[in-house]
Amino acid sequence: MGSERDRLDVRARMHAAMGDPARLAIVDTLLVGDASPGELARSLDMPTNLTAHHLKVLQDSGLVVRSRSQGDRRRTYVRLVPEMLDELLPAPTRTAPRVVFVCTHNSARSQLAAALWARRSSIPAASAGTDPAPRVHPRALRTADRHGLVIAHPRPVHLTDVVRSDDLVVAVCDNAHEDLADRADHLHWSVADPTPVDTDEAFEAAYRELADRIDRLAPAVKASTDA
Repeated sequence: MGSERDRLDVRARMHAAMGDPARLAIVDTLLVGDASPGELARSLDMPTNLTAHHLKVLQDSGLVVRSRSQGDRRRTYVRLVPEMLDELLPAPTRTAPRVVFVCTHNSARSQLAAALWARRSSIPAASAGTDPAPRVHPRALRTADRHGLVIAHPRPVHLTDVVRSDDLVVAVCDNAHEDLADRADHLHWSVADPTPVDTDEAFEAAYRELADRIDRLAPAVKASTDA
C-alpha cells in the first residue's frame, strides 16, 4: 500500500510540475539535449530568477537533475530524467541531412555515438573532435566490438574537416559544447568521459548513456530530403 501511494505521490508531483507552460517549454528543450540554467533562460527568453524557480520545481518533482561540467567546473548542466515522462510528451521533430557527433578527442564517445546512430537510423552520421587524438581509444574499439558496432572512421578527425552548415551537430561532452558556443543550434549531451577512468565499466556506462539518448533522438530527426 505504501509503495503504491509513493508512486501516486511521484506522479502527482510530476503532473503538477508539468502544469505550467514555462516548465513545459523547459522540458521540451531538455528532451533532446542538456543545457545550463543560463542557456535555458536565453533560449526561452525567460528571466534567470524565474528560470531558477521553474528548475527547482522540476528538480523537486524528479523530472530533471543537475551535474557539474567536466570542462568549466563553475558551470552546471540540467538534464531530463526521461523515464519519469513515460509516454507523456511527443518528441519534437528536427530535419537534417546528416548527424555529426562531436567530442574533444574523437577517440571514444563521438565514435561510439556515430556507430550507434548508424545502427538506429538511416540518416547518415559522422563524428569529429575539437582536438583530435592520434587514434581511437582501444577500449572504445573493444566496446564497439562487444556490441556489434562498426567504427566507421578509425582515425580521429577535426570538426572543421567534417561539419557542414546543414548538419545536426551533437556535442557529446561538456568541453566540445563549450567550444561550440558560437554554433547556437547544436545539441548537447553531458556524457562523462570514460578515458580518465580507463576501465571497461566506464566505457560501458558511456555506451549505455549514448544508446539511451540516441534511442530518444533518432525518432525525432527526419532526413531533409523527406517529402
